[in-house]
Amino acid sequence: MRNAFADEVLSLAQEDDNLVLLSADTGNRLFDEFKNSFPERFINCGIAEANMTGVASGLCMSGMRPITYTIAAFNTFRCLEQIRVDICYHNLPVIIVGVGAGLSYANLGYTHHANEDIGVLRTFPNMSILCPADPMEVRGALRGAHDHDGPVYIRLGKKDEPKIHERVPPIKIGGSSEILSGKDICILAVGPIIKEAIDAAELFKQKDISTKVISFYSAKPIDQETLARIFSTVPFVVALEEHSAIGGIGSAISEWMVLNSINPKKFIHLSLPDAIPHQAGSQSYLRKKYGLTASSIFNRVTEQLHQRDQIE
Repeated sequence: MRNAFADEVLSLAQEDDNLVLLSADTGNRLFDEFKNSFPERFINCGIAEANMTGVASGLCMSGMRPITYTIAAFNTFRCLEQIRVDICYHNLPVIIVGVGAGLSYANLGYTHHANEDIGVLRTFPNMSILCPADPMEVRGALRGAHDHDGPVYIRLGKKDEPKIHERVPPIKIGGSSEILSGKDICILAVGPIIKEAIDAAELFKQKDISTKVISFYSAKPIDQETLARIFSTVPFVVALEEHSAIGGIGSAISEWMVLNSINPKKFIHLSLPDAIPHQAGSQSYLRKKYGLTASSIFNRVTEQLHQRDQIE
């Protein structure tokens, strides 16, 4: 994902002379081509994320279009006050890019995990949040964010995420993208974990259960039109996210369901628990531990379906 971002931000800089890229001493080699092409529009702010955010807001007020980039846990939690006051308060079109969100840096421990970032930033007025599912969606998300007149947080994985789309899809604030069609179950997947949803759909298919998979990439605002259509046509809806059980997409959908009097028995939320992972290991190891692999998704949803008498 980060390679797709580096390539697309270079293309975007060639089109927009006001675009400036700020990094907190990460991605140095990643941005070599950008630095060689636009040395005056690349700023290494050092490991000072709060300062970087303040610099970005000042540049934006001066007519530039800044993009900040560093590890997701550091580009959010370390500078929440600056995001809230310097950017959101003024509704500035600053793009905040967090790489390695969720459990992408699982082996480095909780200090490098970004499992609550959506929940925190979703509460900030004016903030929009995009969670692309694959490298193609990263490219679309960056362009969608650049076209938006307000702050946007783009939540990335790290690297080697499977490609879901053959071409760059149009990504818009408040949108979503259907990946697989189906009529019995719909999985609304957020970010790169969508690959587990696609693999789970194959397991459901073996049981003659037709599964729709949607890249529910806009965490704020959510795609209410798609939700209304899905909940009115599909018997069972699953929200899947590599994020805390509190504050993420599952919470956002639940809030929408309450406002629209939707039967909660139609919905299941699969996420990380409201707990600190004290084990270190690979991303796949922790996904398995917390029941977010394809087989776990299949087993957990099947169990819920039996309990709720949705299937025989």
